Amino acid sequence: MHSQDGLTNGKKKVEDVTDPRRVVAKRAENLSPATPYVLGWAEAKRGADALAEQLHSAGLGMDFLGLRADVTVFGDGLVCLGPIQPEAGEMLTRLLVMGLAMEMAEHADQQGQSAPPESPAA
Repeated sequence: MHSQDGLTNGKKKVEDVTDPRRVVAKRAENLSPATPYVLGWAEAKRGADALAEQLHSAGLGMDFLGLRADVTVFGDGLVCLGPIQPEAGEMLTRLLVMGLAMEMAEHADQQGQSAPPESPAA
């Protein structure tokens, strides 16, 4: 039997959490003393601050004004980017691709390869 406040026999409905990683769980707007919100939020704050620093050094600090730390009802920290312009999303994508390419090149150098192997001739 469901009550109007969304509770079933005093327990929260399971449908509220659909993601096994709990990334899309409800935000912790009604804090409960039984859940470690502070630890999750602190972890998210460190991540958001580190990302903000890197975005600022890349010249994108003003494009991510909604960047903030948040926490779910389970105490899991979240880094929220907030709404961004499409150009900022494209620039962030380019930066990620460049970083991955540099990492792959560094890994290839460590393996004794000067360049990625070429594909075989047809």
